[in-house]
Amino acid sequence: MTYVEVPGAKVPIRMWTDPTSVEDAAMQQLRNVATLPWIKGLAVMPDVHYGKGATVGSVIAMQGAVCPAAVGVDIGCGMSAVKTSLTANDLPGDLSRLRSKIEQAIPVGRGMHDEAVDPTRLHGFSTAPWEDFWGRFEGVADAVKFREGRATKQMGTLGSGNHFIEFCLDETGSVWLMLHSGSRNIGKELADHHIGVAQSLPHNQNLVDRDLAVFISDTPQMAAYRNDLYWAQEYARYNRTLMMNLFKDVIRREFKKAKVSFAPEISAHHNYVSEERYDGMDLLVTRKGAIRAGSGEYGIIPGSMGTGSYIVKGLGNAASFNSASHGAGRKMSRNAAKKRFSTRDLEEQTRGVECRKDSGVVDEIPGAYKPIEQVIEQQRDLVEVVAKLKQVVCVKG
Repeated sequence: MTYVEVPGAKVPIRMWTDPTSVEDAAMQQLRNVATLPWIKGLAVMPDVHYGKGATVGSVIAMQGAVCPAAVGVDIGCGMSAVKTSLTANDLPGDLSRLRSKIEQAIPVGRGMHDEAVDPTRLHGFSTAPWEDFWGRFEGVADAVKFREGRATKQMGTLGSGNHFIEFCLDETGSVWLMLHSGSRNIGKELADHHIGVAQSLPHNQNLVDRDLAVFISDTPQMAAYRNDLYWAQEYARYNRTLMMNLFKDVIRREFKKAKVSFAPEISAHHNYVSEERYDGMDLLVTRKGAIRAGSGEYGIIPGSMGTGSYIVKGLGNAASFNSASHGAGRKMSRNAAKKRFSTRDLEEQTRGVECRKDSGVVDEIPGAYKPIEQVIEQQRDLVEVVAKLKQVVCVKG
């Protein structure tokens, strides 16, 4: 860890990467965050890169305040992974059929289900809190109420960008199922709504960056945001749970003779807010592109669509607010990747992976991301590696 002192800042920046390797725009965002009146700590993960207001790959601890842009617009975005009883020996030589079946079962991109998924029809899905969850939609911001129909049909769908579904092998040959998604469009619309509200409040008018506008405790605006925030975080978790169940159903059908069994699911948000206590203070900890890595807690740190991913266990490092990186992190923007790389480059960098290799996903090419092995090495005091995975099928939006 490296401490970076910022003149006039409330706290130093704690960095799990070389500060000179961080792009100038992202470094300026970190300096801006360190000057916020409410901040009590700022930890920067090795996958840090430029974002809206606050960098992706930062953990921001504040007392009595929360910044909605520092949560991110995909509220509750995160990962799920499940180890299966399948091994490499069970796999066919051609995995294109498996990818097609996954894409048929789980809508990708802007796609949605024709009708809302009935969770009672899914194998082993607990539906007890389901009606209560949707009942609480009545309490979210009026600005998104008319989106309920779409939100129900997008539940259990992947989305686009860096979201993915993968069928992986670990170093022992065991098969894992893994996916990455969030709160779909309903989460983004709630985030955009509340960012706009925060920017209009008087106490935010003189901030160094208007995207760092905050809500303050014991105000109606904060209460409204936290209500909607927690609902969207729950939506994201349900979304991943439904997808994982749909994914498992595909695997059961495609490998019927193997009578596949599944280990308990590992799940982790990486765009969210949590109430935690450090140094005798009750804080609101925002992880934007970071996972919680408390002692013994399992997490998932994925690489790009052609490289490895890691299942990890947290070491409970309080200096990082019990956090770790959420992935490899981008080293260039999507536009820069499209200009630099071709579909031929994509084919080369995803050799051996059954996946899309067209111009629509060139911005997700492995070369646009930081090396995942380096990112893991930089946080050896935050997590220990439990398993290294390599995808053999990757479904992108």
